[in-house]
Amino acid sequence: MTNSSPLSDVAYPYLDQQERERLEAVRRYRLVDQPIEEAYQRIAYVAGALFDTPIATVSLVEQDKVWLAACQGLSGVREVGTEPGLCASVIQQDDVYVINNAAVDPRTLEHPLVRGELGLRFYAAAPIRTHDGYRLGTVNVIDNRPREATQRALTALEHLAATVADELELRLLVIRSAMAEQRMRETVN
Repeated sequence: MTNSSPLSDVAYPYLDQQERERLEAVRRYRLVDQPIEEAYQRIAYVAGALFDTPIATVSLVEQDKVWLAACQGLSGVREVGTEPGLCASVIQQDDVYVINNAAVDPRTLEHPLVRGELGLRFYAAAPIRTHDGYRLGTVNVIDNRPREATQRALTALEHLAATVADELELRLLVIRSAMAEQRMRETVN
């Protein structure tokens, strides 16, 4: 799988150690470039229903793309760019990130999803934090009209991101169990 290879200092000399470790954490779950899984799709659906937005995603921020592990409301879209202002900015902090009106927010004025056909205006995202502290991506909601979010809804979004982190840990257990079983079979043969 393309997303499970370790990063080397030689291949990516411009990445600092912290970002290399974060990317290795993203890749250990083997979710980037994979088909959508129902568990993540349900979380995206709940996020969109909670905020009553037409779009909600579960994203993982890779080195050169934001991979949509699940998506409600963007048919056929599986990845977007890592331009600053949205998902790639959310993983730089621990708190929920909110853009009430992207058309006037200096963080997003030039973002292609704001200026382009989508016309993104409202964006709220909670970072997905692993149990060992890496911020891998987001659970986010998107609307094409400006709006406000309640603190209760934003807290619920944080809980959904924590649920994704729990699901990722279960996924990792399955991956490691399968690898251990494979090693055991190779040893027996």
